[in-house]
Amino acid sequence: MGCWAALVTACGVTRGADTVDSRTLSGQLAGAETLIAVDAGEHAPRLRSLQLRGARLWNNRDEETLPGQVFVHGSSQPVVWRLDRSASRFEPKEIQLTYVADSPHLLVKWQWRARAAHGPLEHSISLQNLSDTAVSLPLLPSLRFDWQIDPKSALRRFWVEKGADTPSAAGTHLDALQDGDAWAGYSSTYARPLPSRAREMIPYVLIDEPDGDSPGWYIGIESSARTRITLQRDGASLRGEAGLDPAPGPYRTLLPPGGTFETPVIFIGGFEGGPDGAGNILRRWVRAVLNNPRTLQDPDYPLTVNNSWGSGMAVDEALAQRMIADSAELGLEMFHLDAGWFRDVGDWHADPKKFPHGIASIADSAHSRGLKFGLWMDWTQAGTSEEAGALNVNDRATRDWLIADPPAGWKHSEPFKGITVDLGVPAAKAWAARELERVVRDYHLDMLEHDGYLVAQGSSRSDHPAAAPDPATLRIYENSGFLWADGSNATDVSYHATRAYYDLYRELRARHPKLLLEVCNDGGRMVDFGSAAHGDYFSITDTYDPLSNRRAFYDASYVLPPAMLEGYVEKWPAPRIENFRYELRSGMLGWFSLMQDTSQWSPEQRSVARREFALYKSALRPLIREADLYHVAERPDGVHWDGIEYFSAPLRRGVLYAFRGTVPDQPVHRFLLQGLDPNSRYRIKFQDQGNAADQVLAGQFLMRTGVEVILPLPLSSELIFVEEIS
Repeated sequence: MGCWAALVTACGVTRGADTVDSRTLSGQLAGAETLIAVDAGEHAPRLRSLQLRGARLWNNRDEETLPGQVFVHGSSQPVVWRLDRSASRFEPKEIQLTYVADSPHLLVKWQWRARAAHGPLEHSISLQNLSDTAVSLPLLPSLRFDWQIDPKSALRRFWVEKGADTPSAAGTHLDALQDGDAWAGYSSTYARPLPSRAREMIPYVLIDEPDGDSPGWYIGIESSARTRITLQRDGASLRGEAGLDPAPGPYRTLLPPGGTFETPVIFIGGFEGGPDGAGNILRRWVRAVLNNPRTLQDPDYPLTVNNSWGSGMAVDEALAQRMIADSAELGLEMFHLDAGWFRDVGDWHADPKKFPHGIASIADSAHSRGLKFGLWMDWTQAGTSEEAGALNVNDRATRDWLIADPPAGWKHSEPFKGITVDLGVPAAKAWAARELERVVRDYHLDMLEHDGYLVAQGSSRSDHPAAAPDPATLRIYENSGFLWADGSNATDVSYHATRAYYDLYRELRARHPKLLLEVCNDGGRMVDFGSAAHGDYFSITDTYDPLSNRRAFYDASYVLPPAMLEGYVEKWPAPRIENFRYELRSGMLGWFSLMQDTSQWSPEQRSVARREFALYKSALRPLIREADLYHVAERPDGVHWDGIEYFSAPLRRGVLYAFRGTVPDQPVHRFLLQGLDPNSRYRIKFQDQGNAADQVLAGQFLMRTGVEVILPLPLSSELIFVEEIS
């Protein structure tokens, strides 16, 4: 069987060990690593099995549960589904099973796709209302499963936290999955710590055996809405589901005549080699399937950037012009104007006192020096500005778009936080489309950063497209400078807002194909696979010191391409030049954004920075773009050593980033490298120690014994380049 395959069995035909009865339509879909088998039952489909090609097979005992009832005019109505064989199809890259119901007239498309030769397979369900009456749907999970397992087998679960406002002390979780365990992981765009719940995850979980080399499987969700993955181990059963979060619920979504509801797309895949083995498959797949091909074709991606947020809201035209000149002199590639440039919240026009010549003049100045120009914007936030073109909460039309009415006399408490508009409202979405187009066009943008809460947490409104809230559970409150609404309809509000957000960015990118899009939401709260398909890189944390940058990168790089993972480098105590390099390199593991007044650097620091930026562009960036990545040390704690390795077999080279912590008596550390050919030899070059430290070592030695790194000073770093020579 090749890398692509869709095999069909029907009418009692025997294929291998599978025999199906005369009523069953079955088939397989495969990529290079993963093979699935599905059954089209007369009343519901089933994912029969998942297999790592040539290795372990997981059999699923759970049939897909299509909605057994819907609500029409508030009353429950049973639904009976039947397979439409003529509309179902098995193709080399896709399986689609179609089911219909007569009363009310509904249609379901149950789909699996293989969009790349390597990596996971995607699954989605769409339900269309073909009747002339609106129906209300209960929760439809994207996927349910019940794997048959050996009750005596040892299993472990791996998942990754979002960096959010600041990375936690844990970040990644590799835990035993024991009999009787029940687990749920949650993702949204808020990622606010809750005392009763673990931190939010990047929506992905991995299951394998503890030795780390055994076959395993993983599942992820491609959505920025409120989502959930569950696992329950009981005896010979490992049950779970993935999709929209049913809480607080009960979940309902209104489907008008002709309307279509689509579950969040999930992906599922097999792998070997532990979390890094899965990660190297998944990151390549994200680049091939989700990322913007035009962005990846740019050899300067990821960029080196100078960002104005080091001066906070105090940025003005003079500072911006000085930073542009200094960025060009230091060899950086983009000037990013962060918050502080606008008239007021919701009023996305230049503050005439700070920027008397407007924003386009700043962009043109950057362009004249060979730099790209990026701009921060929190475009879903409404404020109280009465200027023409502002999104004013006191305007009648705007007020109808808000997630809740503002309290009497409301004013925003922070300079860039207002009240969120619900993008699921068509009029609000249309306003956003016009405003985004105006800003990108009139301000000559190369990059647009969004911040704040684009996807509403919930809504108090009963006249928005999302389901109306239950008044008994609705809660409206203020916290962290925002007005929030939360209630029974919260997940449906997030579902509609997410779809609108994706539409807006898909259309914006179509009109401006060279535009880069940064995904930020009060830091790294929106790091998910849906955003990865609609943006070019992420702010991964809102805390910018070296340790936080490395922790956030360590975590997110298990599942997302490192070129997408942005480290913001803020001013940090660096009394020695070794500390200064450590500071810069802690933000150079992926996308590099500087957030400092570089005019305050010493001549030595400027000289070192130029060399580091040039090295990033010439030697590090090609590896960040496409090399495999290995977590060759424990997660950074700032005390002990930590490191990240890149190695590209096609390029025959790689690099080890080594960082020493604060412990005073650990000047030497050995890193066991990965991804090498044990039968090849490699030249080892230490960037800071000069040619005298160069070595030639066998791949087997480097993987079993390791490379020795010496750093005499705490809080210092080294780059060790690895090149295959035979």
